[in-house]
Amino acid sequence: MSKLHLVFGGRVSDPTTLDFDASAKLDVVGIFPDYASAEKAWRAAAQRTVDDAEMKYVIVHLHRLLEPDLDPTKPAA
Repeated sequence: MSKLHLVFGGRVSDPTTLDFDASAKLDVVGIFPDYASAEKAWRAAAQRTVDDAEMKYVIVHLHRLLEPDLDPTKPAA
């Protein structure tokens, strides 16, 4: 299984949080097969909106959501 990553962004109410404005349109950049390509897409999207403090882009580790038991940050059960 690939380690899929989702890159998306949108308006946030506070730039220090991940509280996305649900009434605003989200910009889904795409789903990527590895972190390196996701990071490249994230950087490009974030750079386009660098002057807008209320826009934020993030990388979501979809593989951790799909198989949470394989998360290396959690201790083995």
